[in-house]
Amino acid sequence: MTQRVLLVDDDAAVREALAQTLELNDIAATVTGSFIEAKDHISRAFPGVILSDIRMPGRDGFHLLDFTRSVDSDLPVVLLTGEGDIPMAVRAMGEGAFDFLEKPCAPTDLVAVLRRALDARQAVLRDRAERRRTEEGDAASRLIFGLSDRSEALRAAVRAAGRADTEALVISPPGGGVSKVAEALHLCAPRANGPFVKAAARGLTPDAIDAGLAGAEGGSLFLDDIGALGADGQVHLADVLERGATARVIAGAGEALEAEVGAGGFSADLYYRLNVMTVRIPPLAERPEDIPELFRRYVAQAAEQSGQPAPEVTPAVIAGLMARDWPGNARALMTEAMRFVLGVGEGPDGAADMGLAEQMAQVERSLLVNALTRHKGQASETARALKLPRKTFYDKLARYGLKPETYR
Repeated sequence: MTQRVLLVDDDAAVREALAQTLELNDIAATVTGSFIEAKDHISRAFPGVILSDIRMPGRDGFHLLDFTRSVDSDLPVVLLTGEGDIPMAVRAMGEGAFDFLEKPCAPTDLVAVLRRALDARQAVLRDRAERRRTEEGDAASRLIFGLSDRSEALRAAVRAAGRADTEALVISPPGGGVSKVAEALHLCAPRANGPFVKAAARGLTPDAIDAGLAGAEGGSLFLDDIGALGADGQVHLADVLERGATARVIAGAGEALEAEVGAGGFSADLYYRLNVMTVRIPPLAERPEDIPELFRRYVAQAAEQSGQPAPEVTPAVIAGLMARDWPGNARALMTEAMRFVLGVGEGPDGAADMGLAEQMAQVERSLLVNALTRHKGQASETARALKLPRKTFYDKLARYGLKPETYR
């Protein structure tokens, strides 16, 4: 969705100058000269910000602010004030304006305020879309979070595996949330109203497997870490599946399971019986754009669990999170969110113990990750967008251990 600024000013010369400033800074603008012209553009779905003069004939900037807040109280309004209008602008801030700028304002100041407002608007619209998706959607939408293409592909794979209603294998990196994905898979299946029984595969005896299947009759038995199932259990489970189980079996495993089959460490017979449908959970390193949304969600959950107020997740915090690799994936991010809420440790940005060079490197890595994500791992496009010579770009990738193919 294209973000834009709705510009409202009755002075044609001012409108033209402001519109040119926005255009030069790659900010799309809709230009209007009055409240009457502007109000038809304002809605809860408006993907941007209102920039309005206070003093206008007829209905002024205060009328526009009141109208905007009646339509959507989260739609930012930035007001432009004349030299003698500062008290009015302060009053407007008290009534809900996002910010105000005194005319004539420096282009850099104008653009900085508008970008902050646009970021705030984007966050509101993103959160609303996520709430709609989780509240109105199916189990895959309610249980599997993330706005990236890879997260959407994961939800699609879960829905497909759910509809198939056969045995399934969920391959997950460490801490990837395999249990939630398995539950979503169960709830997307025709047997969703049946029980969902979870058991750790390590140490399960044939009798325990039978008990688990009996408890999940008509539903699904999820066996976590299937690679740790003993040899007797593997033989027994393969035999049960051959004869026809009374419950669907969903198995969770790490990426190494296929190699264990090839090396003879895991039953090939059982592997191929389980691997009718395969769902792979992408690691956070492959979908870093999901990190801000996931962290904010985990912070809210941690605050509720601990009874603590949720601290503000600032851009600096997000930059620190994005600069990390997260080998522990969702589980590690959850732990970080709880520590953040409890105020223990150095905080997600780690800035407290960093010198300037380390902090700058952290920011640079984050910018590289964001650009690679935006351009889907296309190295030449990413280098061009960052205005970096090809050699410099690849030198920086090597310095931070980044591989373009990870983001495709």
